Amino acid sequence: MTGKRNDVDPVEVERWITARIAKHKGTPVFVELGKRLAARREKYAHAQQASLEFLKELFALARDTVAAEKAAAGVPPEEQGKRRSPNSSNPSRAKTPPIIVENVVNEVDEVVRAVRFSGWQDTYEGDRLVQQALRKTLYIKFKIRDNDVFIRALDYIREYY
Repeated sequence: MTGKRNDVDPVEVERWITARIAKHKGTPVFVELGKRLAARREKYAHAQQASLEFLKELFALARDTVAAEKAAAGVPPEEQGKRRSPNSSNPSRAKTPPIIVENVVNEVDEVVRAVRFSGWQDTYEGDRLVQQALRKTLYIKFKIRDNDVFIRALDYIREYY
């Protein structure tokens, strides 16, 4: 792949979640999401959570944040489905995720970009191609046979690609 790559990594996803939650300070559902994010950071910082579990929870938290925003009508139509990575950094952010998580996310990003096409989410063939590429990446390349990770990653891809 030539040119500048727009890889998605867990740190970017975490920053994105933090920025989105911060837009809704004081709203109970977003306060709860913020507490969940803080708990994930704490677990991860104390090495009580495996990389795979961290990845699962990060995908679930990203999905729940988008759902909460949509429910609160806080996402304008032109931003739905866009991938965003705010440039603001959070000084309270935990250590960066292990390299395996970053490698998985980068590889998934690369294969999805290679097989997707405009409007792929609205066609059976497009969805099937993305699912096959994701399965091949997770199951074969990284030996991650956890269906929960697959489902969460697929939900994330459907939302942001």
